[in-house]
Amino acid sequence: MEIADITSKRIKEYLAKGFRFDGRKPMQYRDIKIETGISKKAEGSARVKLGETEVLAGVKLGLADPFTDSPDSGVLMVTAELSPMASEKFEKGPPSIKAVELARIVDRGIRESGLIDLSKLCITPGEKVWALFLDIYPLNDAGNLIDAAALAALVALKTAVFPELISKEKINYGVFTDKKLPLADNIPFSMTFYKIGEHFVLDPVTEEEEASDAHLTFAVSSTKKGENINAAQKGGSVPLTIEEVSAIIDNATKEYKKIEAAFEKATK
Repeated sequence: MEIADITSKRIKEYLAKGFRFDGRKPMQYRDIKIETGISKKAEGSARVKLGETEVLAGVKLGLADPFTDSPDSGVLMVTAELSPMASEKFEKGPPSIKAVELARIVDRGIRESGLIDLSKLCITPGEKVWALFLDIYPLNDAGNLIDAAALAALVALKTAVFPELISKEKINYGVFTDKKLPLADNIPFSMTFYKIGEHFVLDPVTEEEEASDAHLTFAVSSTKKGENINAAQKGGSVPLTIEEVSAIIDNATKEYKKIEAAFEKATK
């Protein structure tokens, strides 16, 4: 039996008893640490640590021509770069499928929740708009990159400010204003649940990810009426039952407050 199989078997045995290798309960996050203002060049930046998983996110603002189908809306572009520095599983070269997927999951949560009012990024309709570039850089992949990346992106957006606009064609980079991005109050935190055998875990370490059969990510935001599911992404070859998805949704809405508390403390 290979080492990976032995590890997977032990993980399942532990979960059957209601706990994990590191002593956490199945629906318990690792310690969350958030730092802001990491980059002096970016308009907004943040570093998030979930246990040993570490992700840096940065926001840059530039000028662009609007898209023809949305002449009065700004532009949002989310990218992720998976460097071998973060994991031996990542390779140099063009963006991998995993990098594209990571960026799209973060992007979808932001867009579907309506977090950014892109219409307020318009400078001159049909001529010039603000372009918002959100870049994600994992520094160490020790499991659950999705949730760490999404949280870092949200903190970077929340703390970002506009640079000085000299004209419709020029920005005075390095000179920051006090103007914040036009963000809504419903922050879409991502929560990813992994199915390992018959059990589900939140915030997995690498070994748990490798032992999993499927995973499901929800972007959850909160309103006065309660928590909303803004976007979802399924991964893995094993299907999930309606009952399992319902249970995951229940857990996601319960765990929202924990992520929200860490976010609010870092961005107040």
